[in-house]
Amino acid sequence: MRHIHNIISGAFSTVVPKLLPVNPAATAHPPTERQIKAAKPDYPTLNDEQTRAFLAGIWTPCGNSRCHEWHHCLRDAPLWTAYIATGCRRSEVLGWKWSLINWDEGSIELDWVVVEVGRGYELRRLTKDGDDKPIIYVDQSLMGVLKIQRERQDREIARLGEKWTDHDLVFARDGWRLRSTDRAGGPQDPDKVTARWRTVRNRLNLPDRFRLHDARASKINNDLDAGENPVEVAANARHHSPGYSMRAYGRRRADSAKKLATASAARIGLDTVS
Repeated sequence: MRHIHNIISGAFSTVVPKLLPVNPAATAHPPTERQIKAAKPDYPTLNDEQTRAFLAGIWTPCGNSRCHEWHHCLRDAPLWTAYIATGCRRSEVLGWKWSLINWDEGSIELDWVVVEVGRGYELRRLTKDGDDKPIIYVDQSLMGVLKIQRERQDREIARLGEKWTDHDLVFARDGWRLRSTDRAGGPQDPDKVTARWRTVRNRLNLPDRFRLHDARASKINNDLDAGENPVEVAANARHHSPGYSMRAYGRRRADSAKKLATASAARIGLDTVS
């Protein structure tokens, strides 16, 4: 409501006083910043130890006798790893393209996103915040995961043959439950990705309210918690400023608060007073 009010008020202000004597939005009472902050739900996040356990869990076979690399328990392991390791948005990871990965440099250019349009979805150019083709840097261990994904995809392409239409997508629609009228290789349905996330969330006993976007919040929060450079954290998250990253994603947690108290006490020699 606050955002909509700002848009409407700004639009009306451009025609005052030529077409309107006063700005009609000026008498409205949008939510205050304090009200917005109070109403914002406190979503759960995973700390580094919990994230490490989650990563181990998504790469561990479920034990089903029919389990294989395309079984539901392992099929999305590279996708979930990409979200956890980079903190990218759902739309951004689904839009990753092979041709935009610099394997030697360890970077990924974000130029495409998969977004919901009406009741459907489509692949389109990234235009968020006017950032022209932002680049994120990743560890070579994630590059190894992407190579596993490439090998899997190559085998899927060979298996499906003409039913695969190549869109150069890293996490393309595969042949899982592919209907005779469908084709693989295009963008995935974001809603179905979220549904599969809920399945893995339940299997690994994550908090009930832990959304896919909370994986992004966990990554950013843990980086800030570890004392990483806020400028780099904000740049990798595609935020307009480090201040926004710290304000929107920084969480006060008991373990980090205790760590701060211990460090502060050591600096001022509090342990010597008694």
